[in-house]
Amino acid sequence: MNDDILQMRPYIPRPIYTERIKPFIDKEIIKVISGQRRVGKSYILFQLIDTIKHSNPLANIIYINKELKPHEQIVDNDKLYQYVKTNLKTGAKNYLFVDEIQEIEGFERALRSLLAENCCDIFCSGSNANMLSGELATFLAGRYVEFTIHSLGYDEFLNFFQLENSTDNLITYLTVGGMPYLKVIGLDEFSVFEYLRNVYASILLKDVVAREGIRNIQFLENLIGFLADNVGSLFSANNIAKYLKSQRTTISPQSVLNYLKPLTNAFFVYKVMRFDISGLKLFEVGEKYYFEDLGLRNSIRGFDRRKDINKVMENAVYLHLIRLGYNVYVGQLGAAEIDFVAQKNGNTIYVQVAYMLTDENTVQREFGNLLKIDDNYRKYVVTMDDYNAGSNYNGIDQMHLKDFLLSSL
Repeated sequence: MNDDILQMRPYIPRPIYTERIKPFIDKEIIKVISGQRRVGKSYILFQLIDTIKHSNPLANIIYINKELKPHEQIVDNDKLYQYVKTNLKTGAKNYLFVDEIQEIEGFERALRSLLAENCCDIFCSGSNANMLSGELATFLAGRYVEFTIHSLGYDEFLNFFQLENSTDNLITYLTVGGMPYLKVIGLDEFSVFEYLRNVYASILLKDVVAREGIRNIQFLENLIGFLADNVGSLFSANNIAKYLKSQRTTISPQSVLNYLKPLTNAFFVYKVMRFDISGLKLFEVGEKYYFEDLGLRNSIRGFDRRKDINKVMENAVYLHLIRLGYNVYVGQLGAAEIDFVAQKNGNTIYVQVAYMLTDENTVQREFGNLLKIDDNYRKYVVTMDDYNAGSNYNGIDQMHLKDFLLSSL
């Protein structure tokens, strides 16, 4: 059965993820592949399976995908455990891959037992962050490692479509986003947005409404529209509640928070906290939200380059930073705001994002805020300005967005 399902499927390698996961193959720890629906988690699993079979042709691969008919009877932890035990091969190295594991009730109990028995190397994927903070964390604390998969970065986008790095191709990426299945759909905007609206509906219904028990779907869609309109803006639940009241929708700030959480659980949007640079602490209120995929954001509200370019640029920079493994915050230094403070392995970088530096006031705001930071970490101003791209101003690097999104920082 598994051999039929796992017949070679064509894919484009995504080494930014597979190279991070490979060192954990054959280690007695569960590998969890998380991320929004349709960002390519299944194909990361296929790439790992090919890696294993290349190094060990006799490896026994047990593959379960809850979206496939042969596996629909695996509904709970008992069925999962029985299926795996039945398909183990004596004398072979056994590997278990479970796709969309959150669809199996009580899966964590089966995984805990299989891990304790050391009968197979376990990989699983899921589209809900609550799976990790709740189910897995409770039963498997310290016994799993998580890898979050994202939609295509700009470098991957160019590679998938065999495109050159140019401003025109950057604008295409900012417009249609990076869902991997666009390789099949193509880049015709009508077809792309028809597909993305279907992905959006699937995420909303399967990963938010059904899983989280959401009742007021109209309010949820209004809230998502608000998030799309206000990418990169500081706001609070109180502000959202006041705005919705102006739209004749009365809802409490707590209800707003209750509806935001499922959207972050589904990896549809990310909540980014404010960081006090001088006091080295996080603020408890006033966060920003960014979308996992630019195309999905644009499928909700459209992409008006004149009005939306700053929002979409900022979202793209945020996604690039988290793809590179940075922990990202919004910086606050007194009254000055730094778009992003990104930290990784004891290193910090600061990033300001501006469409064009058209006048001295804009230059002073973007560079001036960074110059107020009294440390020696790298600082960047990212723009769409071709004229000064690659220049340095008092130790601050100015980069064109298309080059920043290809950098490893």
